[in-house]
Amino acid sequence: MTDRTHTDLTTAPHPTHPPARPAPRPLGEVRTWPRSFADRLTAPLPGVRALARLAREGAAAVRPGSDGLRDIPSLPFAPGPLPPAGPGTVAVTWAGHASWILRVGGLTVLTDPVWSRRIMGTPARITPVGVRWEDLPPVDAVVISHNHYDHLDAPTLRRLPRTTPLFVPAGLGRWFRRRRFSQVTELDWWEAAELRGVRFDFVPAHHWSKRTLTDTCRSLWGGWVVSDRHGNRVYFAGDTGYGPCFRQIAHHHPGIDLALLPIGAYAPRWWLGDVHTDPEEAVRAFQDLGAGTMAPMHWATFVLSSEPVLEPLTRLLEAWRTAGLPEDRLWNLAVGESRLLGSPCSRTGTADGDPG
Repeated sequence: MTDRTHTDLTTAPHPTHPPARPAPRPLGEVRTWPRSFADRLTAPLPGVRALARLAREGAAAVRPGSDGLRDIPSLPFAPGPLPPAGPGTVAVTWAGHASWILRVGGLTVLTDPVWSRRIMGTPARITPVGVRWEDLPPVDAVVISHNHYDHLDAPTLRRLPRTTPLFVPAGLGRWFRRRRFSQVTELDWWEAAELRGVRFDFVPAHHWSKRTLTDTCRSLWGGWVVSDRHGNRVYFAGDTGYGPCFRQIAHHHPGIDLALLPIGAYAPRWWLGDVHTDPEEAVRAFQDLGAGTMAPMHWATFVLSSEPVLEPLTRLLEAWRTAGLPEDRLWNLAVGESRLLGSPCSRTGTADGDPG
């Protein structure tokens, strides 16, 4: 892998300044994409020096020691029944890692669904899935942020009917069509599609894609803004490092009610700093977005990096206090816990003001 210079999302040649609220693309459209999306990288991929360091340091570089794992029994896990969600409200339930159950505009939408106990290259999950698969309502749609194994889980997706509408990054549709999914909509950054009154906007992230030895950056990566006809907006970041994309998203999607932002899998920084926000950066991203409320994710589920398992939460709470942000704007959900968004006029409040 070769090093690249930093790409500024505000000046790069790909479409970062689309017209406001672009017309939705047709559902299930089969499109032709570039062979590579490497020009979308906003930081270099690991070079020879970083890979050599990783080889020298071994597992100690990317896994916590025994002291870092001792708090696994204290990780927040509070499964409960899914709350009712009326047509003008949004219900969110954290199933763990980047998997959310969004009930918005009358639809049940899954984000990056991973219900497997284990994913390739990692130990088994350290908290159970927050909602049993058999307890889910019928799934109306799925959004995928990118193709890494902790976000795109083939065993979970095999549980879905092959007619489930899927919203995926550009270049990833072939993977799903090979598995006989028939309603796959691929989008580029700043494009959108609509399903039964719910709009799905694909937005940039500071990340990359790879699933095999030969497909580095062959498909795109990003986050999703999901909005209903009542004006409720939820931003799902997927996987991302910190950078200018958050202000760009705020410019194109003002008034985000809830931002689902990653806070874990960030250590060591020399290895993960460009592609995973740490807790302090997640707070900065939340501020850049101008969102009403933040709910953290991408922690307390899989051991993907070397920070102690409870550290993402403790650092997040400290960064939140340091930033002087109100406690009721942080939904610190346990795995399996749910919250409700009310009407659009209650952006800075919550159905339950307790920060978690």
